[in-house]
Amino acid sequence: MATHATPAWRRLAARAALVLALPGCSIVSPTPAWELMKAGAQAASLAMTQSPPQASNTVYHLHAAFSDVCIAFNPQTQVPDIVPALQSVLQDRGIQSRVYDNPQAVHQCPVWLEYSAQFEWGKPPLSSEYRKFIQSAQLTLRSEKGRVLSTSEYQPDPFMDRSKWADTRTKMAPVVAALVTGFQN
Repeated sequence: MATHATPAWRRLAARAALVLALPGCSIVSPTPAWELMKAGAQAASLAMTQSPPQASNTVYHLHAAFSDVCIAFNPQTQVPDIVPALQSVLQDRGIQSRVYDNPQAVHQCPVWLEYSAQFEWGKPPLSSEYRKFIQSAQLTLRSEKGRVLSTSEYQPDPFMDRSKWADTRTKMAPVVAALVTGFQN
């Protein structure tokens, strides 16, 4: 009785065929590739939201340091979290703030801040739902006589709108820094 030895490559091919036929995770399954693509897209999305925004068009006139500022409430700005974001960023810089909805009262403050912001609607990456985001914001710091002390703006960076989906506080931080120090990041 003669026995035939099966070549090694045939045994390996037969084992590979058996492994590929097994249910579950395997090298050629589309599931791992899909999961890898999703993870890559999530990382790209996170990078887009975490990309640091920058201040632009800053004009700074030398003035005395201040530790208190009045914020003139702007009812025309339909961004509900802009005032808390501004107050939080100012607080981080050691500047106390009060919000006034009466224009006459705010003009009595030694230093006051006026703001405006425009928003748009869009779909964040990997989302099917529309969400509001700040497209631009302008801040102006004034003396009690209305003289402009400094101005600065937020604009999303022109390269892929990387900071577009960042939260309001993150967008306002560099603008407030430029407004207070005169230095854009």
